[in-house]
Amino acid sequence: MEKSNSETSKLDRKTVEKNRRVHMKDLCFKLASLVPHHFFKPSKDMLSQQDQLELAACYIKQMRERVEKLKRVKEQAITTIQTSRSGMTSMMIGLRLPVIELRDFGSSIEVVLVSGLNKNFMFYEVITVLSDEGAEVVSASYSTVGDKVFHTIHAQVRISRVGVETSRVWERLQELIS
Repeated sequence: MEKSNSETSKLDRKTVEKNRRVHMKDLCFKLASLVPHHFFKPSKDMLSQQDQLELAACYIKQMRERVEKLKRVKEQAITTIQTSRSGMTSMMIGLRLPVIELRDFGSSIEVVLVSGLNKNFMFYEVITVLSDEGAEVVSASYSTVGDKVFHTIHAQVRISRVGVETSRVWERLQELIS
């Protein structure tokens, strides 16, 4: 009877270990799928799991550095706005609003729009343009700093085979803000 318990225990450990490996493989696949495809030089299929993890870690590091840089830029912009309010010169004088920036990350798009408080800007119109051109908005946010409103929209391609023609999106957004 002890032998059957030992065999059962051994089978249970094998099953648990197999399930653990399958779960880890699934998690690694999910992590690799979150990294934009243009970040991987060769095809993801050709990379070992270790290489995929290293590239994902590198990508996360780059994004962390980018976030830190953007935080510094934001703090500088806030300081500039506060300085301009106190009567000193401002680097933002002469900046024509609204300003739009479009970044294409392959399967995703980021739209950054800076507008003034007095601009009757319809946020939903930008979302409509993205949707019409084949992108699905996954997040949208805005923040107000001084007399400027910073809108950020993240969208993903709805159908990866078709994609989104960013030049067309750019043209339509330019028409929208002019």
